[in-house]
Amino acid sequence: MFAFIIRRIAQAIFVMLVISLIGFAIKNKIGDPVRDMVGERVTPQERAKIRQKLGLNDPFITQYIRFVDHAVHGDLGLSFFYKKPALDVIVEKAPATMEMVIGAGLLIILISLPLGIYTSLKPRTFFSRFVMGFSTLGVSVPVFLTAIMLIYIFGVQLHWLPSYGRGKTVDVFGNGWWMSGFFTADGLKHLILPCISLASIELPLFIRLIRSEMMEVLETDYIKYAWAKGLSPMRIWLVHAFKNTLLPVITVFGVQIGIMFAFTILTETVFQWQGMGYMFLEAVERSDTSLLIAYLVVVGSVFVIVNTVVDIIYGFINPTIRIAGR
Repeated sequence: MFAFIIRRIAQAIFVMLVISLIGFAIKNKIGDPVRDMVGERVTPQERAKIRQKLGLNDPFITQYIRFVDHAVHGDLGLSFFYKKPALDVIVEKAPATMEMVIGAGLLIILISLPLGIYTSLKPRTFFSRFVMGFSTLGVSVPVFLTAIMLIYIFGVQLHWLPSYGRGKTVDVFGNGWWMSGFFTADGLKHLILPCISLASIELPLFIRLIRSEMMEVLETDYIKYAWAKGLSPMRIWLVHAFKNTLLPVITVFGVQIGIMFAFTILTETVFQWQGMGYMFLEAVERSDTSLLIAYLVVVGSVFVIVNTVVDIIYGFINPTIRIAGR
């Protein structure tokens, strides 16, 4: 098992290096950061001095090695626009994105579990057919279209919910690091539509996954034996069948958390949500290459860490995964 963990960590490090290399390779393809920093009035000679000072004239490999060395020590560069470390900017924006992902994750759990179980137990009912048909529609509709539709219905027409912004937030730790909307009524109202929009991407997937896994488990021999013993239907469904359905569901859910972080770019843009995704688009417009690379490294690390942890946990639970990974 120790060798399995070492292999997974080594793979994670290699993937992170590839992600950082790809992100760093495109830095010179997104405008001129010096021009965006100082504007058009600064002379070419002064711009050249600034580029030299920032190390932008160094060879690519030199800049990349310097970047990796600094990144290992927690320095992902200086944001040209914010004039402060890029990692500090990301940390400042991260709570908004994390709250949206947490809210969407809770919606996925609370909705997909009962619907997935019901549609597996009663697959021929009208409601089950409606849920499966609606889930197919949900997979087909892009997230930005869902967000615009929700804004039009609940924000413009009905005036029930706000259509943009985070609303009122409070300082959770008293140091200005985590400004949360979870603890105010206005903040929760502003969270509803973005969370529903973000959850709409993964919700159909989990309904179908839980349904298919549950139906497969219900056909196994030990479930038939439980029926033969005369156990109650609720005990068979929720204790014996559902418990064995959860393992693949938890595995996929852990992986999909990282994917939801990526999808927040579209959701935050539509709702003017001041999180990491909205920050990324602003960085593209401003040619803030240091911030762009830092964002790619941070989001990439979320994917890699989640996948690595899931692989290691799954290796503990299922020894055949460790054997197959050799």
